[in-house]
Amino acid sequence: MTMDPEDEDLLEELGLESVEDEGLPGESFDMDEELEEVEEDEAELEEAGDESPDPIRLYLRDMSRTPLLTPEQEEELARRMAEGREALERLASDEHLTEEERRQLAEKVREGNKARDHLIRANTRLVIQIAKRYRGWGIAFSDLIQEGNLGLMRAADKFDYRRGTRFSTYATWWIRQAITRALSDQGRTIRLPVHIHEEIRRLHNAEELLNDRLGRQPTDEEIAQELGLALSRVRWLRRIARHTVSLETPIGEDGDNSLGDFVQDDDTSSPTEKASQTLLKQEVAKLLEHLKPREAEIIRLRFGFVDGRSYTLKEVGEKLGITRERVRQIESKALRRLRHPSRSQRVRDFIQK
Repeated sequence: MTMDPEDEDLLEELGLESVEDEGLPGESFDMDEELEEVEEDEAELEEAGDESPDPIRLYLRDMSRTPLLTPEQEEELARRMAEGREALERLASDEHLTEEERRQLAEKVREGNKARDHLIRANTRLVIQIAKRYRGWGIAFSDLIQEGNLGLMRAADKFDYRRGTRFSTYATWWIRQAITRALSDQGRTIRLPVHIHEEIRRLHNAEELLNDRLGRQPTDEEIAQELGLALSRVRWLRRIARHTVSLETPIGEDGDNSLGDFVQDDDTSSPTEKASQTLLKQEVAKLLEHLKPREAEIIRLRFGFVDGRSYTLKEVGEKLGITRERVRQIESKALRRLRHPSRSQRVRDFIQK
């Protein structure tokens, strides 16, 4: 569908953008084609021994029962929605209504709600088609559909049929906005602005287009030329498009485990190592009992026995109110006492075990 100049002016006035050049589905959306893709995925699951129903497939089949709307049907539903909103406002503000008037207004509200539900259900295909473009961006496909549906509902509430614009054209912007905002908020460890997500999406689309056209992976230079961007911009977008993976990502058929369960923590000691470290600390504490209080305190601070941090001579001096040189002298004397065979052998034997 080619947009009229008036529609272009309307979108500009509303602060929206025309997205028809991206091949968005209007009446041309092929539900059978979408179901075939989902059924192929389902067949793969069955071969793997998974007979559970695919919720996306069920959702598509449910939505296919609501036929696409003609422009006249869209206008009629939108008109009933507007009348329902006006009736609700009057019910809330007019205290002098008769019982009959209240009944009639309540009926208009119900009809408006039904019309809204019909308009939304007839356009959920649009949500699915747009959500498919953002697969693999860090959010589950079902969550993308849910976010897109929120955008669709928002569009239904704000749509003004008197402007003469098709609802699908108007709703497309709201659906994309809802999905890209969700990606910005939830899909990345480092949050990116929405417009950057859009640039990354355009880059991926151009890469797929050129791959089909050239029969090979396109170079960054070819992508830059296709998009009309500087080569440095394309390379920058590629760098920031790399996704991080959450350690909470479910792993396994039942999703009972997370990725973090299988990642080794090299900083974590085994139970045996922890027990050895505890016993060693106890032996060191016994050795320090043979020192004078100030000597023991200096050794604890210098070798990290207080809080795991090794303090400098200057820092220890500031804590104890003595000079850096005096700390060094006391430390040397204390270490000589600890090196006495009768004391050091206990720790040396423990470490060698």
